[in-house]
Amino acid sequence: MNPEPRTKNPQLRTPSPESGPSNPVRAYIDLARPFTLVAPALGFISGALTAIGAVPREPWAPMLLVSPIIGSVMAAMLNAGNNALNQIYDFEIDRVNKAKRPLPSGRLTFAQAWRFTIAAYAIALVLAWLVEPHRPALTWSAGRHECFWLVAIAVVCTYIYSVPPLRTKRLGIWANITIAIPRGTLLKVAGWSSAKTIVGVEPWYIGAIFGLFLLGATTTKDFADMEGDRRGGCRTLPIQFGVSRAAWMISPSFVIPFLMIPVGAWLGILTGSFWLLQLLGIVMTLYGLYVCYLMLRRPEELAVEENHVSWAHMYRMMFVAQIGFALAYLL
Repeated sequence: MNPEPRTKNPQLRTPSPESGPSNPVRAYIDLARPFTLVAPALGFISGALTAIGAVPREPWAPMLLVSPIIGSVMAAMLNAGNNALNQIYDFEIDRVNKAKRPLPSGRLTFAQAWRFTIAAYAIALVLAWLVEPHRPALTWSAGRHECFWLVAIAVVCTYIYSVPPLRTKRLGIWANITIAIPRGTLLKVAGWSSAKTIVGVEPWYIGAIFGLFLLGATTTKDFADMEGDRRGGCRTLPIQFGVSRAAWMISPSFVIPFLMIPVGAWLGILTGSFWLLQLLGIVMTLYGLYVCYLMLRRPEELAVEENHVSWAHMYRMMFVAQIGFALAYLL
């Protein structure tokens, strides 16, 4: 039986007057938070293209794209399930921070949200099982299924992030860790697994770059949510250390990971185009320094603006890095 947040008769709640006429399809779309699904899909595709271009380079064949495409859909479904699960257990927090979301607004019941969550996770796991290098579309084979096991670990991470008794979301830096591992490190390595084996240093080195970036960058969403998080018992970094100190604490994550790109190329760990990797490292480091400047010049604004510019730049940095890696390995 699935535990539910403390509330009276959540299954029987009706839409609040503010939510207007109930539109179940729109409510489910909002539950999935579609604008957050592009990043994981792109991350998976980028990881796959990086693997295709890595030494030894894969000879081009249309079949190379089958598993990456399946995997990108899988990554989006996994993130949709994670978003829904998080909203189920963030109900009390969202009543303060994001009252228009499907659950606090009454547009969906907890039972509906659970059905969506379970379906999304199940679809993601089935698709992950189908991801194998050089395989025909939608064939069920007895391979190594490296992607499936990576995704299974990611599912566990998303579960312990949201669900008591662990619920690492309330445990400061542990919240960041349980976001960075599945959405940063494992996502890139899973993408790699759709074209090459993950045995080796290179895919994990690339995954570490993105994981270390998200380790700090994920906090950008916590500053404006402090009131609700505090009421919900979530001790995020801004709550534990204050806005200014937390901003300084996460700043290295916008710079240091991207210095690893040119270093990795110099050491021969990264086998893409040497000079394109140098350029990518420079561009991302300068971009990260700019975002740090935006955060640190007036850190108090992080807590009063619902979507501070640093949060938007976090997504843009991720997109630039994902595309940049793919180009550095393919060109």
